[in-house]
Amino acid sequence: MEKTVLAGASREKQKYFFEPKFSALPQTVKDEIRNICIIMAERLGCTFLISFEETGDIMFEIIKNEGDFDFDDIGAELEIKSLKSEKKELIKELKLWYVINETEEGQKIREELLKKDENN
Repeated sequence: MEKTVLAGASREKQKYFFEPKFSALPQTVKDEIRNICIIMAERLGCTFLISFEETGDIMFEIIKNEGDFDFDDIGAELEIKSLKSEKKELIKELKLWYVINETEEGQKIREELLKKDENN
């Protein structure tokens, strides 16, 4: 299944990335995504990515630094589980936004809504 990276942060390189394709997201959402990426990258000592799957599902991905043999895989998974629970609403809203704005199904829904709006 193909994925599209939304945002990511690297502790090692001290860099943050946000995919310009998704710049239509509200600024408050973009700020929250940035904070999540930076905090998780710092907390876990890795590169942390947030991506969309083709279905709109949100993926959290950890990329360990090469040669980091002290990385706590179990702790990282627990942090992600906690993040998913804490940010459940944001994840749900991001998925809905993606499906409506980035998929063919969403395009059809928008067209139907626009037709109904024009008829009223």
